[in-house]
Amino acid sequence: MRPGGVRSFALELARGPGGAYRSGERLCGRVLLDVVAPLRVRALEVKARGGAVTHWLEGRSVGVNAVSSDYAAAETYLRRRQLLLRDTGETTTLPPGRHEFLFSFQLPPTLVTSFEGKHGSVRYCIKATLHRPWIPARRARKVFTVIEPVDINTPALLAPQAGAQEKVARSWYRNRGLVSLSAKIDRKGYTPGEVIPVFAEIDNSSTRPVLPRAAVVQTQTFLARGARKQKQAVVASLAGEPVGPGQRALWQGRALRIPPVGPSILHCRVLHVDYALKVCVDIPGTSKLLLELPLVIGTIPLHPFGSRSSSVGSHASFLLDWGLGALPERPEAPPEYSEVVADTEAAALGQSPFPLPQAPDMSLEGPFFAYFQEFRYRPPPLYSEEDPNPPSGATRPRCTTC
Repeated sequence: MRPGGVRSFALELARGPGGAYRSGERLCGRVLLDVVAPLRVRALEVKARGGAVTHWLEGRSVGVNAVSSDYAAAETYLRRRQLLLRDTGETTTLPPGRHEFLFSFQLPPTLVTSFEGKHGSVRYCIKATLHRPWIPARRARKVFTVIEPVDINTPALLAPQAGAQEKVARSWYRNRGLVSLSAKIDRKGYTPGEVIPVFAEIDNSSTRPVLPRAAVVQTQTFLARGARKQKQAVVASLAGEPVGPGQRALWQGRALRIPPVGPSILHCRVLHVDYALKVCVDIPGTSKLLLELPLVIGTIPLHPFGSRSSSVGSHASFLLDWGLGALPERPEAPPEYSEVVADTEAAALGQSPFPLPQAPDMSLEGPFFAYFQEFRYRPPPLYSEEDPNPPSGATRPRCTTC
């Protein structure tokens, strides 16, 4: 038996340990209390807390002494409190057995995605506290995850990204030639699991072979007291073939898949999580040639219909700029109707194109539905501004005012 007559005191969320929440939703759960004897309770409360915290130390030497500077910052996003048993000045006696107390919180309209980093974090949790007279308070804690949606179906994130750089290869203060790099991707926003087609051109005019590479890099930036601390990590990479002296290489959509990573965090005042596609060329004897294209990792994937026109248009101009495709100068005329439908089929159409069903409970698998499936894919007849069958004079309407 536990001291004070409490066998167990726990918190449970409605979505379980693997569930995630987003801003504006309701956070529901229950407090489970199991007692073995009559229990005197003064109050029972539940608190929801969430925020971002950064902290790191920086040391420097002042003469013969070492001095360290402490940098810390915090930002609160969630602070809610709910009383399940209100403290009225008198105690409440709970009978032995299992007791369940439900709670519910409305999450704020704006939150930041949960994150764990080396010098900072974004965390959310629920705390339940059982207050009893003359006995230390009993506490239970449960952590939950928040994933703020990042929609990549916006014009800014659907726009192509491109850039170019060049560098003179030097060795022992001698000029070994020029190395140039240009790269482009079809859009800025991606989601985990998608493939980034990388288009690049490497022109090696130097006297030594060079090696092109590409990588998706995550940059964590922590801010506090006007200072910043950064940490970078490579989440995906690929390497190309060496480009010999005086040669030129072309990447026509080299595939670089994004692994399961957290989304970009762009609207937090104490920490940021950014992504970039870095295309570089290793030059022997010289620092590498680097080209960086910004990326945004979102949670809502590319919509197949909502942004179809903008994505298709940008992709067409993207291919034309790189000489990978060409639009037809003049659209082709549609085929003649007689070329698609045979004369025997046309005669059959004039007899009974839509036969009436024999029974009202006829299923859609019968010949009536099969005929529609066949007819829907046939092209319409040619359009003409002149009516091929003009009405005769006898049927032409006459003016009633004459």
